[in-house]
Amino acid sequence: MAGQGCGARRPAAACLLALLLVLTGLVGCTAAEPADTASREVREIQTLLDRHARALLGRDEPGYRAALDPAYAPTALTGYRRLAEVPLDGWTYRVTGVDRTGDDRVTARAELGYRLRGHDRGAVTSGRILDLTERDGRWYVTGDRPAEGAPRQLWEQGDVRTVRGARALVLGVGQDPERLREIAAAADRAVPAVSAAWPSEWARAVVVLVPGSLDAMGGLLGRPGASYRGIAAVTTGETEGGADAPADRVIVNPEAYGVLGSFGRQLVLTHETVHVATRAHTSPATPVWLSEGFADRVAYRGSGRTPAQAAPELRRAVRAGELPARLPEDADFGFGGDAEALARAYEGGWLACELIAERWGETELADFYRAVGAHPGREGAVEKALQEVLDTTPEEFTAAWRTYLGERLR
Repeated sequence: MAGQGCGARRPAAACLLALLLVLTGLVGCTAAEPADTASREVREIQTLLDRHARALLGRDEPGYRAALDPAYAPTALTGYRRLAEVPLDGWTYRVTGVDRTGDDRVTARAELGYRLRGHDRGAVTSGRILDLTERDGRWYVTGDRPAEGAPRQLWEQGDVRTVRGARALVLGVGQDPERLREIAAAADRAVPAVSAAWPSEWARAVVVLVPGSLDAMGGLLGRPGASYRGIAAVTTGETEGGADAPADRVIVNPEAYGVLGSFGRQLVLTHETVHVATRAHTSPATPVWLSEGFADRVAYRGSGRTPAQAAPELRRAVRAGELPARLPEDADFGFGGDAEALARAYEGGWLACELIAERWGETELADFYRAVGAHPGREGAVEKALQEVLDTTPEEFTAAWRTYLGERLR
């Protein structure tokens, strides 16, 4: 099962004055400074962080240390050394605002962007807060932490171990190397299986993060770990990112994943890899039943599992005379609620995609997915794609789906 994250969009500044207020940090509880002084600080801090980023990428420890306050250096150098195992291809900071917190101290708001070599076409970004102090006309970093609501990074959680597969990159913290190699092998098998069912262009590679615990998984997602209890993995990424969107991250819950058998582990990684492959064609117009149902449909493809075996909760409901009246709605896929209802939602989405593939064809299923995602908004997206790709209506399709459930699950 997967949760699909989305990159936030920043609204454009309403006017030049608003932009200057943000850049110079003149809005807030601190005393206002002359605009030229604040702008100079932004430039100086940006220059410092540019040098700091280049030193990290170049593995220049003396150059990296030069930007650090001596009291903060041991903490920062721990992160620097953990990153030695991460195949970075880019690391940048973009300062978005500076607030003075004392005569010689400021807090900078920045956007960290990084790329993994061979995987990320664009930078994965995350908000950061950096504390700095000024001595003898120079700035030094005294702290670096996630912005409010932003996720932690894997290397902030412990020493990173890297396993490279033929098509997968697995980064883990606190994990047995054998488990990481097993995950890389399963992800390597998932990539060609997904490509066979999804003919559109995609990276044909996947990045998997394996934190040390459920709580650590929540930290990578910026949410409490309990939100993902029982969920074996989720996929993060940007919808509407197009072909140049950053590579998604598949984040494994080591507790739930660890209790699965080999079939279940492969199913999970293939399902999540589908989300990576289809990301460029997944948008706010795509209902969850379609994105999750398509991922399950690809994951089960060729497994030999019957609907009765793969949809036990929905089968129980159908056999009890509780045939669903409608396709699952987005709210039905919420984590943390009724586990059986959640399972029925996933199973219903999967069988809807099975119906399309069986009655209209594999190619038409992929075409339908792309057509829905290409619509400018949710309203009318499914209706239009049903008409143009499958030559049917929502009412006819829902009726056919209900009949299909009755036939397959009784």
